[in-house]
Amino acid sequence: LRAYTVGYAAPATSGRVTGAQEAAALNTRGIYSLVRHPLYLGNYLMWLAVMLLTRSIWLVLVISLAFWLYYERIMFAEEAFLRRRFGAVYDEWANRVPAFIPALRGWKPPEHGFEFRRVLRRERSGLLGLIATFFAFATYVDWKVQGELHVDWLWAALLVFALLFYALLEVDKRRLRRK
Repeated sequence: LRAYTVGYAAPATSGRVTGAQEAAALNTRGIYSLVRHPLYLGNYLMWLAVMLLTRSIWLVLVISLAFWLYYERIMFAEEAFLRRRFGAVYDEWANRVPAFIPALRGWKPPEHGFEFRRVLRRERSGLLGLIATFFAFATYVDWKVQGELHVDWLWAALLVFALLFYALLEVDKRRLRRK
């Protein structure tokens, strides 16, 4: 969901913001025609996948509550920024499109084509984190079940690939900054 969102989003939007908020355009088409915060929904689904591996309904509930408390504030701040930036256009879209649980109607195709390179650049850390989490979980479960440390070769290979992939994209990012 995150890759789809970032790949089809308008340039200079839908990214990881570490400083001041920015939005060159208001995304209202594609996945944004069904849900206002698809990136946060994608984050939640990734964490939900990891939580479900524990088979603990309590952990799922506690982490879901923590996720909601944390991201609710981010969504409020982002929506206030977009309301100031885009005014009535934002209000009309926000009144039509739900914040977090996607609508099953109102699909409008994306305006822009899919940019795979943008997805690779922006989602590299999330991919690495997700694979590292699954690797750690699989290793822990194998250790608990077998009573000895055992590393699954498939998860190890995926982790090595993700680390190399991340490193290559980081080098590419730094090379582009120098230009």
